[in-house]
Amino acid sequence: MNELIKIEALTKNYQRFKALDGVNLQIEKGKIIGLLGPNGSGKTTLIKVITGLLKQYDGKVYIDGKLISYDSKSVISYLPDQLYFDSWMKIKDVKRYFKDMFSDFNVDKFDSLMTTFKIEDRKYIKKLSKGNQEKLQLALILSREAKIYIFDEPIGGVDPALRDTILNAIMAHHTPESTIILSTHQIYDVENLFDQVIFLKEGKVLLHEDLDKVLEASGKSLLETFKEVFRYV
Repeated sequence: MNELIKIEALTKNYQRFKALDGVNLQIEKGKIIGLLGPNGSGKTTLIKVITGLLKQYDGKVYIDGKLISYDSKSVISYLPDQLYFDSWMKIKDVKRYFKDMFSDFNVDKFDSLMTTFKIEDRKYIKKLSKGNQEKLQLALILSREAKIYIFDEPIGGVDPALRDTILNAIMAHHTPESTIILSTHQIYDVENLFDQVIFLKEGKVLLHEDLDKVLEASGKSLLETFKEVFRYV
């Protein structure tokens, strides 16, 4: 089966605000997909539905051929836009936690990434710099042998050197059997990485297409196309 995610008529309301409005998507394995849109477009809400963090909505979501459930977490590795572990923990504590929680957690891969990132595993998380905390979290997510990797603003607010480190690590761990969904506002830095892009606006899918076709149709860069579609200044 090539289809890893299938979404049918997905709608999510917050009182009178419609965060998602009849979203239909089919996402295949082996793709690197840019999830793009201005603030308030529904990107984070869509991610929370796919990852199972939001359970109250209308419509249907299928993960790896099955209706989404608690078991769907076993095929999804998710990097949120905020740090999610407790600062009092040691690195070895979160390593043990991931090993216990996820059967696909590859300890050797984690150790290799930590060496690459030059982070010592005896340290308390609170003693790490913000950049190293983000690299630690990235190492944990990439060390799972998941089918779906989802990154919500992984390079937002980081310096250019760390941005390159993060993107290179993500790309190095992509396989033909896995799909990456990357939500970001830093389009200039990532537009050459995507196989496909999804444009979201006001909770609706404006476009889901191969990047090459988007660029050919517009005759412009992805960033320029984004600005034109969303009239973003």
